[in-house]
Amino acid sequence: MKNTPRWARWLVPLVLLVVWLGVGGTLGPYAGKLSEVATNDQSTFLPRSAESTQVLEARKAFDQSGTLPAIVVWTADGPRIGQEQRAEATAAVGGLAGAEGVVGRPSPAVPSEDGKALQAVVQLESDLGDDMPAVLDEVRRAADGVPGTTARIAGPAATQADLSDAFSGIDGLLLGVALTAVLLILLLVYRSVLLPFMIILGSVFALGLACAVVYALADRDVVQVDGQVQGILSILVIGAATDYALLLAARFREELAARGDRAAAAAAAVRRSFGAIVASAATVALALLALLASDLTNNRALGPVGAIGIVCAVLSALTFLPAVLALLGRAAYWPSRPKAADASVEGHGVWRRVAATVDRRPRRVWAATALVLAVFAAFSPSLSAKGTPLDEIFVNDAPSVAAQAELGEHFPGGSGNPAVVIADADRAEEVTAAARDTEGVDSAAPVSASGRPGGEPRIVDGRVRIDATLQDAADSDAAKRTVERLRERVHAVPGADALVGGYTAQQYDTQETAAQDRTLIIPVVLGIILLILVLLLRSLLVPVLLVATVALNFLATLGVATLVFEHLLGFTGTDASVPLYGFVFLVALGVDYNIFLMSRVREEALVHGTRQGVLRGLTTTGGVITSAGVVLAATFAALMVIPLAFLVQIAFIVSFGVLLDTLVVRSLLVPALTLDIGPPAWWPSALSRRSPEPAPGAGPTG
Repeated sequence: MKNTPRWARWLVPLVLLVVWLGVGGTLGPYAGKLSEVATNDQSTFLPRSAESTQVLEARKAFDQSGTLPAIVVWTADGPRIGQEQRAEATAAVGGLAGAEGVVGRPSPAVPSEDGKALQAVVQLESDLGDDMPAVLDEVRRAADGVPGTTARIAGPAATQADLSDAFSGIDGLLLGVALTAVLLILLLVYRSVLLPFMIILGSVFALGLACAVVYALADRDVVQVDGQVQGILSILVIGAATDYALLLAARFREELAARGDRAAAAAAAVRRSFGAIVASAATVALALLALLASDLTNNRALGPVGAIGIVCAVLSALTFLPAVLALLGRAAYWPSRPKAADASVEGHGVWRRVAATVDRRPRRVWAATALVLAVFAAFSPSLSAKGTPLDEIFVNDAPSVAAQAELGEHFPGGSGNPAVVIADADRAEEVTAAARDTEGVDSAAPVSASGRPGGEPRIVDGRVRIDATLQDAADSDAAKRTVERLRERVHAVPGADALVGGYTAQQYDTQETAAQDRTLIIPVVLGIILLILVLLLRSLLVPVLLVATVALNFLATLGVATLVFEHLLGFTGTDASVPLYGFVFLVALGVDYNIFLMSRVREEALVHGTRQGVLRGLTTTGGVITSAGVVLAATFAALMVIPLAFLVQIAFIVSFGVLLDTLVVRSLLVPALTLDIGPPAWWPSALSRRSPEPAPGAGPTG
């Protein structure tokens, strides 16, 4: 580096800086445009091979233009609803025929058995997207004209509209909250003006690049994106890019203090942290790509989108930030000054004391921490992943939830969300009878040419559609058991080739598929992580121990989440994908901190031996890894601004789990285990055959 001409030493950083400024200026706006190619139609994210998905495809032939039902519910302000009010309700919705977004003629208002409510079905175009709330407002205005009643709108169309509202403004709100949290933490930790802004700028550039790539792929239907995937992508890129940047900036600070030359320090920082950063990024990216093995379409959608985000994050951290640091030098840390790269100084005493505690009684430390984690993990089997009830999908009071509750109070529990049976037309009567006689089914009838049950069945390609209204709420366990029985009954009708779908069947199939996915994907992810650790650390025993500790951390986090969800947040169930998402994010991201630690430990152990390597590695990386963990936890916690139970649950699991991993597993459990085992921990590498080291207790510098 010393023999390189001065102009050449600054040319590469300048070129990289100009390139990234061009990326930010050109592609940055795509971070706010991704919603243009996103869909919040949950029907597009079902299990690919499930029976309910086959029904969804088959029923499109019966819904000529593709419709989504909106169920208008009127409840009496007085004791009962009279005939006059019923007629006015029928006329009110009937006047919507031909209105924008409305398909066909709405059904007449039908009274409940208790005489206190009416319901009517208005079929809406299924591809309205973000225009759905506006169309529903028109329906609501028409329904509000019936005197003596209160009108609400339930059904799939209302749920989709509330989802659109929940994700509205996601680009600005989520990104603003996440970046503000990260910036405040960095300012407090580094007490520097420029460095936090440079790190934030790098993460924003990475996000812009990732969103531009995903936008191009989604626009060509190569990948699918919904609001959840979009939100997770933003958080993942910001968190990962910041973590990698913190590790590199810390290494640059050490190299700058030792070398004094900005360009040489930047080159050395990249060279010495490259392996750990790339290994960490590869772990997360490959773990996400393992989701492609899932049969759930939303899992398959997140896999490549998340991997693209990680690649962009690591690209920014290894090119943009080194270029900025090479140009700024010590000014990047102003008003603080880089300190000497000495394990006895780094950490300002806190991590020296932690290292000394671990050094004195390593076996007691790892046994105690492992026991605490095991106690928390014992609660993990109690986590209910049977799906989120309709009334808990939204954290706030969504209008569709209140309307569905009113509908269920006055009509059969499954009203508005019937089980849909597709069968051969010449067996329609037998299939209808079998459905009607199934325990838990309130009524069943073929859908007529008008699109509603009753009348002459509509036949399409020799098939008929039969709607079966369930007695229990469509999202209940009882309704799912009814679907199981219904499938058994209609499958048994000879020659009917009957299939059962609908909302409840979709929930049941998603739940079953998610369980199968966990069985398949979790071992694949653990295998990927183990392989990367073996290649990075050139050892077998240490990688196995690291995988075991992060798995224990995940189970402990699930156990804590079980208690928090049930007793503090009031959730009676979690989305079927929550455990798998939590595992992929928490285990893959949790391994990052162990990679950062153990790669430094190995580097120090090659010079000073295993014991000194552990103590020096812990003291030199303690501050930066803890900062990275806090930043990542705060970033994922930002997902809670979106009022959906699924994202709140994921946010808690990842945020709490990352903090637990950073403060307990990486700080105490892993170093103590490695110290207790000694050089054999590196088996079969040459480090495992070193001579026994001095007894513990002398501190990080011996």
